[in-house]
Amino acid sequence: MLGRFTATRSLTETCCPRRRVLQSGLVALAAIPLSGLSGRLVAAAESAVVIPPPALDTPPAVGGALQTAVLAGGCFWGVQAVYQHTKGVTKALSGYAGGQKDTAHYEMVGTGRTGHAESVSISYDPQQISYGKILQIYFSVAHNPTELNRQGPDFGTQYRSAIFYADEEQKRIATAYIAQLQQARVFGSSIVTKLEPLSGFYAAEDYHQDFLVLHPSYPYIVFNDLPKLDNLKQVFPDYFRETPVTVMASSRPSQ
Repeated sequence: MLGRFTATRSLTETCCPRRRVLQSGLVALAAIPLSGLSGRLVAAAESAVVIPPPALDTPPAVGGALQTAVLAGGCFWGVQAVYQHTKGVTKALSGYAGGQKDTAHYEMVGTGRTGHAESVSISYDPQQISYGKILQIYFSVAHNPTELNRQGPDFGTQYRSAIFYADEEQKRIATAYIAQLQQARVFGSSIVTKLEPLSGFYAAEDYHQDFLVLHPSYPYIVFNDLPKLDNLKQVFPDYFRETPVTVMASSRPSQ
């Protein structure tokens, strides 16, 4: 199992196998031949879990401003990509939540001592998608909510499953949905997702943004994140869009 190494390795090395991959260089890894892997994508990652929609949700909006959900579900590369391919989402930004601004840096967060979790800030149009649907996708395909302080090969509190609620309505909907899913026993184990008040969200470094879009053949992406997009397309076909909304595109000044 990736991430479990001898005790002689440092905390940074043992908790973050992805970090060691990054340090070895994006260009070199992108050149690794991946022939023969495509047929095993779905088997390489967690399977999606088909779950009921939340019984309690925000009512359909008529007009109004964009809204934001902040979710943590392991490595933000895959979570960001899922919502970039979700209809109704106008921007998905990778970043950090749960800690202080001065520690919101990748290397510091990777120690597991900052309180931060790798997170994604999801801006969405409530006329096209509800907060409850955002959560349904989160629990079903974006991550595994039964893994405590880890996701796949990455482990540590910075990879925890957490919903950072912006107001009491978001807290109420998330709390009710978790209780609903627990009662329905749709997962093999108990949900460990934490509900935490959103005290601040800090954008991650530029090289983390749009990572799957820019590096689709990156080994970590191939094994862990591309299957999430397949699952999104299969489980939520009405909400899947082929062309992602990227940070690069949303950051360009309007013409």
